[in-house]
Amino acid sequence: MAIVERLSAEAGERRRWALTSPVDRSPLGQWEAATAADVDAALARARRAQPEWAARPIAERAAIIRGAVDVVLAEKEHIVESLRAETGKPRAEALTIEILPSCDFLNHWSARAKRQLRDERRRLHGYLLPVKRLTVHYQPLGVVGIITPWNAPFVLSLNPIVQALLAGNAVVLKPSEVTPRSGALAVEVLRKAGVPEDIVQVIHGDGETGAALVEGDVDKISFTGSVATGRKIAEVCGRRLIPCTLELGGKDAMIVCADADLERAAAGAVYLSMFNTGQVCLSVERIYVVEEAADEFIRLVTEKAAAVTYGAEADKDMGPLFNDRQLEIVSAHVAQAKDKGAVAAVGGAPGTGEGLFFQPTVLVDVDHTMDLMTQETFGPVAAIMRVRDEDEAVRLANDSDYGLSASVFTRDPARAERIGKRLITGSVVHNDAATIYGVTEAPFGGRKNSGVGQVNGVDALRKFTHPQPILLARWRTESEHVWYPYSDRTERTLETILRFAFGNRLARRLMS
Repeated sequence: MAIVERLSAEAGERRRWALTSPVDRSPLGQWEAATAADVDAALARARRAQPEWAARPIAERAAIIRGAVDVVLAEKEHIVESLRAETGKPRAEALTIEILPSCDFLNHWSARAKRQLRDERRRLHGYLLPVKRLTVHYQPLGVVGIITPWNAPFVLSLNPIVQALLAGNAVVLKPSEVTPRSGALAVEVLRKAGVPEDIVQVIHGDGETGAALVEGDVDKISFTGSVATGRKIAEVCGRRLIPCTLELGGKDAMIVCADADLERAAAGAVYLSMFNTGQVCLSVERIYVVEEAADEFIRLVTEKAAAVTYGAEADKDMGPLFNDRQLEIVSAHVAQAKDKGAVAAVGGAPGTGEGLFFQPTVLVDVDHTMDLMTQETFGPVAAIMRVRDEDEAVRLANDSDYGLSASVFTRDPARAERIGKRLITGSVVHNDAATIYGVTEAPFGGRKNSGVGQVNGVDALRKFTHPQPILLARWRTESEHVWYPYSDRTERTLETILRFAFGNRLARRLMS
């Protein structure tokens, strides 16, 4: 993300910030923070406009959203250049991480909106079946506030916005203050596709602006960011009794079994710990390799990591860290690990030049006394620890305050599944990592400090609705047999139901 510096302001003036490129520290301009009054005004516009949007047929909303695919493709270079200016990520990564999945999300959710959101008839069981019928109506929540991060600012803004809009909600987005343009492009794309202006809005600001959004007239908050901020949001939402979805980062483990394809495992270890400069919540941050395979695995990882190029030039594999604070964290974690006995087989220090570069790094002889193995590093570091066997790998993988995802490298899918089911994580990936967020059918979310709730999955759009059950009577009757006044007949009727419905095992099975 761009380097952010708060500018001095006179009393009564709005808060202003200056952005600086993480690549060469050149100025990127300034932005102004929205006030609490600005936030309230945006939410009021959204509240007024939402009923008309929700009243549109689902197919009509879906057609508008599907049209945004054409806008993304037409605006592709503009979006990529904005991402590169604010983050410095290579063009290939902007296409891979931001553009390609955005098109897929737009296409996928719009195609499935009608199926997921239409009223659903549900068959009732037992003695209720003859007299009642049930419809579940997926009612929009109303206004959704979405707060998004800096590491993938376009796609991580677009995906939740699209889901909320398709479900019939209005959305107010607050992108990260350090990638404001890239996040706002998600709103711009959707407006160009035909979403009304008051239905999808963007407000720029810092933590104060975000707090105003969470405290404002919203019906749900979707947040991706730090654990500390996520806890504050959860407290506010709990007090206000509104739902929230929190994706709060990870410390994902990679387990390399003795039977793994070591060429693939080593290539994966390097790429999956270093793509996007390691600044992905699903990055591989801890690698546990079974002793039997450790020597060859480490040799291959070292060889492949040494070939990774970094720098400001367009042809480099890896760009800068996106923020000066992140450079400090990565540097501190690596330095502490080396002080405690870790060995840098490759890299291990900040890069050269004006930008926020850190060398592609491989550290061996690491352990759990080091912050590198327990705290979120978010940098281009492959940290490798030898383990006795798969059981020790599982124990150490679970020895974490985080639980977002994990990966298992083995030639045996059954082994991967057995190990995966023992891992206390939101998801597990076999012979790969990080791809799970792009698998739209898979519910995505973390355990422990990695978050609350899930996004995506086969009921993703429904998570932005209230499933409203509507119980209808099959027949017109003057009263129910258990209404007042009670009589001997009331009790005889209830005794008969109990005897015939639950008096023997066959009846219970039929009534279940």
